[in-house]
Amino acid sequence: MQGLIAMSSINRSKTRTALITGASAGLGAEFARQLAASVDRLVLVARRTDRLQQLANSLSVECVIMTADLSLPDSVSELVDRLQRDDIEVDYLINNAGIGGPALLHVDDWTEQRQFERLMMSTVAELCGRLIPPMMERGYGRVVNVASVAGRFPSSDTGNYGPSKAYVIALSEELHLAARGSGVNVSALCPGFTHTEFHEVAGMLEAKAAMPQWIWYDADLVVREGLRAVERGRAVQVSGRLYRWLDPLLRSRLLRGLIMSATGTSNRHQ
Repeated sequence: MQGLIAMSSINRSKTRTALITGASAGLGAEFARQLAASVDRLVLVARRTDRLQQLANSLSVECVIMTADLSLPDSVSELVDRLQRDDIEVDYLINNAGIGGPALLHVDDWTEQRQFERLMMSTVAELCGRLIPPMMERGYGRVVNVASVAGRFPSSDTGNYGPSKAYVIALSEELHLAARGSGVNVSALCPGFTHTEFHEVAGMLEAKAAMPQWIWYDADLVVREGLRAVERGRAVQVSGRLYRWLDPLLRSRLLRGLIMSATGTSNRHQ
């Protein structure tokens, strides 16, 4: 894997380990900060080594940095191979890496679209498929797949982001059932509008500034609710009281029909 780097020595004694993708910023970094209090080791995965190192330096827990672009072919295989070579067993899997993606009806470079699909869906499925069975054999595991309320209802946005998150939700629900009784809990976390770097990277700061502040939640709350939900064995956790109230309304047949017939604003929330 190009750029795969381990930045700290590995304690080979039995430890509880959390692997976080997209750990260099936003929800990924917040997952690292909160899990640092309950695990012995963090495996931090993202493209930006310098950001991962800064995060690792701020945490009072052993950190292993693995620099990887999970939108590239074979990146997951190489990541898992590295875990096996270093004798790292993953107890917590946080599938958080994600991007806004291209607008499907305006895609000219389908390489970019394929990379989006790989990062947002295939990578999540493959990491779950490779890491959950060993968790089940050991009788313990916690998996949080970061989705979005954008995956809970249709919109006239890009044709990409919401459907990719709908897949993550459906996948998590299936895996939740498949792992039931094994000691492994799988949960989809569905944030609404959350204060992270996501909107800056997606070029949406102007749109964000035009939105009312009361629809926004802080990353620490979102992560705290996500970790609590997977510990309690919930298949899906909609984060934020506002979005939990709106969720059944937005998914009702009547309002779905209204949404389908109306034009909408951007629903890329994470």
